[in-house]
Amino acid sequence: MSQHDESIVIDRAKSSWSDLWKKEDYWAIWVGVAIVLLSIFMILPAKSEFIQKIQTQNEIIAIEKEKPYETVALIEAKKAKKAVMGGALPAMKEFKSYFATPKKWNGNILDSMVLSQAQADKENAALLPKVEEASAAASLAKEVAVTADKLAADANYQDAQLNAAAEEAIGAWQKAESAASKLSEKIVKPYNLFPKMILLGVGIALIMSIGIFFMGSSVAKFIGGFIGVYFLCVVAQILGVHKGMSYYGINAEIWSIVLGMLVANTVKTPSWMMPAVQVEYYIKTGLVLLGGEVLFTKIVAIGIPGIFVAWVVTPIVLISTFIFGQKVLKMESKTLNITISADMSVCGTSAAIATAAACRAKKEELTLAVGLSLTFTAIMMIALPAAIKAIGLDAVLGGAWIGGTIDSTGAVAAAGAFLGDTAMQVAATIKMIQNVLIGVTAFFVALYFTTKVEHSGDGKVSLMEIWHRFPKFVIGFLGVSILLSSMAASYGSDLSYSIIDKGIVDVTKGLRGWYFALAFISVGLATNFRELASYFKGGKPLILYVCGQSFNLALTLFMAWVMFDLAFPEIKASILQ
Repeated sequence: MSQHDESIVIDRAKSSWSDLWKKEDYWAIWVGVAIVLLSIFMILPAKSEFIQKIQTQNEIIAIEKEKPYETVALIEAKKAKKAVMGGALPAMKEFKSYFATPKKWNGNILDSMVLSQAQADKENAALLPKVEEASAAASLAKEVAVTADKLAADANYQDAQLNAAAEEAIGAWQKAESAASKLSEKIVKPYNLFPKMILLGVGIALIMSIGIFFMGSSVAKFIGGFIGVYFLCVVAQILGVHKGMSYYGINAEIWSIVLGMLVANTVKTPSWMMPAVQVEYYIKTGLVLLGGEVLFTKIVAIGIPGIFVAWVVTPIVLISTFIFGQKVLKMESKTLNITISADMSVCGTSAAIATAAACRAKKEELTLAVGLSLTFTAIMMIALPAAIKAIGLDAVLGGAWIGGTIDSTGAVAAAGAFLGDTAMQVAATIKMIQNVLIGVTAFFVALYFTTKVEHSGDGKVSLMEIWHRFPKFVIGFLGVSILLSSMAASYGSDLSYSIIDKGIVDVTKGLRGWYFALAFISVGLATNFRELASYFKGGKPLILYVCGQSFNLALTLFMAWVMFDLAFPEIKASILQ
């Protein structure tokens, strides 16, 4: 190696070390990991208490399962075990309350942020008598169930008639309790979201300003601009929960892009606000937090069919769409082509950000990909459940189809919920499995663009160049996923549910939503229609997305049918139980 080459290697090594506190990729990792560790340390002191409570209920469950029907004791033990949640700890409950989003509203926009006691009493006036009546009916039904259960137990469960009577009474009690619970959920409580939402904004601004300082930018200018960005973000969140708009899929994400673009292309984004328009810093931090929702234990739970639907179809669609864009549509920009292909085939905006970083796409290209994704996500989250019902697909196939094709994780859960709890769980799990491919896609895109697209042709491929191009925040995403997956595997399903699913992930998901919201409003604020228009030349990006998504829809449904109906029907049967 020549002295010149050695000097380059040394300079790059020094640069890599300084990147740890000077680059947003790493600061996204530090912020995301710090939030995860904070939530872990808030919950872990209660671990031994949780273990004891779960063990007590499991002992009851083990005994009661030997009975010929689901006894009152078994049902109450299951309910008590499910109530053991990290998120229910007083400190965690208070912490999570700061991540609350605006409430649904219809007439008065202020109803999304404030509801007085008088207003709550007025809204509850007609409902409370029904709730009291339903609660009284549930209590009476329980007394009957307990009596019937005791009679069957006194006969040592040898009397088939008493067993049947007990089972019927317990079923009636469960039905009455469910009805009472659903009515109780409709009772509104007074709220005022302004104080905690202001404190949330202050908290995020201060946390992010640490990275801003070390990256060499002005903290004062960032915080000043953040006030405007955060205000617009909250406005978009409010507009996104309007009952009429949200019903048709016009959610907060879309409003964020639209509102930001309206400001940027009419009055123009104020110069004082621009230091806080940190699209990648926000979204990368949110993506690190997203790693907490990707647990390998859940991937294993759905088995080989789910893995095939997510990990086989996705790369096929991605590569096919990219080739289609290059060979058929003759798209001039390979970076735009691959960003849209990844956005559409992997998991929407998350994959678009990672892929754009890996191939060094222009910000206008990323904006275009994100805009297409959000538009079609809004359409598909309404249209796809309706199509599934019309075709008559079962919950497993319908859920798998939704999970493998709708881009946004939140939209997947919402669309799955239209088909019921089973479909929602399958859809969310498939999407979670697909999210793992964010890092894999970013790596191979970085490798491809370094070695093929931008290769000098001298036969030398720089591993350091691949490393520099690879989006480092993906390491944080995978690190958080591995950390929480390892904890889940060591804890077992019950303790993992209490500490991780209903504790740590509650925090990461809540904050991840706000970071994504800030990123989307920033995308809009940084978008110039004139600059964006040139990328729509000939409508090729739209054609690419429509054709790619059509292929994705067909192949995902086919693969789900092959894997769940033909290859592994027993797994499908177990899910439907």
